[in-house]
Amino acid sequence: MNESDAPKPPDEQGPGGSGSNQPQPEGNSGQFNQRIAHSPVTARVPEKVARGVFSTGVIVIDGPFEFVLDFVMGLVQPRQVVSRVVMSPVVVEQFIHAIRDNVGKFEARFGKIPDLPRPPQPPKPPSIQEIYDDLKMSDETLAGSYCNAVLMSHGVSEFTFDFITRFFPTAAVSSRVFLAAPQVPKLLESLSTSLNRYKKRMETMRQQQQNPPTEPPMSYPPTEPGPGGEGPK
Repeated sequence: MNESDAPKPPDEQGPGGSGSNQPQPEGNSGQFNQRIAHSPVTARVPEKVARGVFSTGVIVIDGPFEFVLDFVMGLVQPRQVVSRVVMSPVVVEQFIHAIRDNVGKFEARFGKIPDLPRPPQPPKPPSIQEIYDDLKMSDETLAGSYCNAVLMSHGVSEFTFDFITRFFPTAAVSSRVFLAAPQVPKLLESLSTSLNRYKKRMETMRQQQQNPPTEPPMSYPPTEPGPGGEGPK
C-alpha cells in the first residue's frame, strides 16, 4: 500500500479515555494489557534485505488461510524463487487496491504501461507440481517471509515493493522486491484472479455449513438378507 494508505494509529485520549495507551488492569488477575500503536510509515530495513531482489514473474498460490507470492527470477537456469512472501487475504485485498492506485499514478506520469507478449500456450498446461519441479528454491526462501503491510514506489521503468511485518516494538521490512513496470499489471491480474477464487471457495463453504446435506432416512426394520439370501418378505 502507499504510505497514505497505511492504517493510521488510533486517536489517543486523555487519562481515563477509552483510547488511552496506558496499561490497564485486567480484572483481579494482576495482569495488564496495553494497546500498541505503530507509526504507519516507518520500518527498519535489515541489512540482509536492503539490497532487494529482482524478479521477472510471480506465482500466486491461494490457500485456506493465506496467500503465497513466489517471486521468480527467470533470467537464469534453472529458474529460481528469489523471494516468497506470505500474507493474509485481508492484506491481499489492500495490496490489490494499492497496486491499482500506483499503476494509475505511474501511467498518469509516464504513459500507459506496455503489455507483455503472451507466450504460446502448451497443449497441456503443466501442473503446479511440474512447475515447481523446474524451480530452484533455497532452504531460507522455502519458509517464506510474513507480511502484514506493503509500501511501494516506482521509478521510470520499475516498481519497488517493501513487504513489512508490523510487530511491536519496531516494524521491519521482511522482503524487498523489484519488478519491471510491464510485470506489475500481470501481478495485479494474478492477485485479483486468486482473490476471487478464494472468495468463491469461502462462500461455498459458508453455504455448506448453513445448509448441511440431509441423509436419507433409514428403513426400519433394516432389510438384511436372510439365510436363504433374500430379504424379509
